[in-house]
Amino acid sequence: MSENELVLEHSIETDVSVSFAWNYRTDIATWNDPPATFQLNGPFAEGACGTTLMPGQDPLKWWIRDVQAGTTFAIEMPLDRATLRFEWHLTAVSGRRTKLTQLIILSGSNAVAYRDQIQTGFGPTLAPGMAKLATEMVTAERTAATAG
Repeated sequence: MSENELVLEHSIETDVSVSFAWNYRTDIATWNDPPATFQLNGPFAEGACGTTLMPGQDPLKWWIRDVQAGTTFAIEMPLDRATLRFEWHLTAVSGRRTKLTQLIILSGSNAVAYRDQIQTGFGPTLAPGMAKLATEMVTAERTAATAG
């Protein structure tokens, strides 16, 4: 890693199966990060293009990359001579427990221009955001079990 690059990482375990976690995480209707909203052109698959919408800002385009169904995917957002990548890894701890790992990776020749913004924007919220996601997954699985 060069001095211009930045990697933020956090892992958390949650009481859902890895298959439920995968289906939940790859359904952008469950992406809950207000005030941002998300759109995906087509199915959640390698190469699909998505958009993040934020009030008062231009839409941000991103692409789904490196999909390994059930275990790994990445969202890549091109920046000016840099790339912002959100990697997700899902690992079964047991039949009913999954470890979620997210890496936020900033790289490229101009990464230094974005480093502070990414660090201050995502660093403090990464762990609490993943804890919220883990709780939402458990609630969604319980709701689905009682509805079915």
